[in-house]
Amino acid sequence: MLELNNISIDLNVQNGNGKTRILNNLSFKFEQGKFYCITGPNGGGKTSIAKVIMGIYKPTEGRIFFENEDITEKNITERARLGICYAFQIPPRFKGLRVKDLLKISAAKENMGLRNSLKSVGLCPEEYMDREVDESFSGGEMKRIEIATMLLRNPKVIIYDEPEAGVDLWSFHKLVNVIKQKHEREKAATIVITHQERILALADEIILVSEGQIKQAGTPEAILPGIKKDIECELSGICGGDDYAECCR
Repeated sequence: MLELNNISIDLNVQNGNGKTRILNNLSFKFEQGKFYCITGPNGGGKTSIAKVIMGIYKPTEGRIFFENEDITEKNITERARLGICYAFQIPPRFKGLRVKDLLKISAAKENMGLRNSLKSVGLCPEEYMDREVDESFSGGEMKRIEIATMLLRNPKVIIYDEPEAGVDLWSFHKLVNVIKQKHEREKAATIVITHQERILALADEIILVSEGQIKQAGTPEAILPGIKKDIECELSGICGGDDYAECCR
């Protein structure tokens, strides 16, 4: 369904002296209806994979195919129209745009349940619909609003970049269920970038990315035992790994 074929990306370094390779000859095929999790160390290339799929980054080398069509040169809007959706790790804010405006823009059909999409992510429509999508929202609220917009689309590929980032424990559990239900209902190719073991355990296939390359790929049963220590929270000794403890990060 979606194929990355020998993808490499070189980006200019901040001081302008040369380039650095962030993805290196990476190839992978994503199948329709499967749930994928991409994990690995920070800076290893996870988000870069998402951005090259969405068209935010253009590959220096390699090609991208979607439903047997070469989409390497297509821009973000063109890919979105094909059915590729991306939820950012840090969602953008839009001063002057209300929540209900953002939901209407995202909806695949007019009046398809804007209020229900907010309820699904634990937000009260009466309190949020007329608010501007600006700095008054916390990171967790922005994350939930963005996922609410994803619920209104009918994607063929849906990418969530660290959906757990910035959300409280109650919201995290709710969002995991929302993502799972969305996948089961739509049967799209779902790609989640995450370090959370609870999300990784849901995957049909886990992709371990490091140093701009895929180091391993396989089922949770095959991959999780070998990487569990690497993805474990550095503060887990405080809570004892209790999923229901208040996070102190």
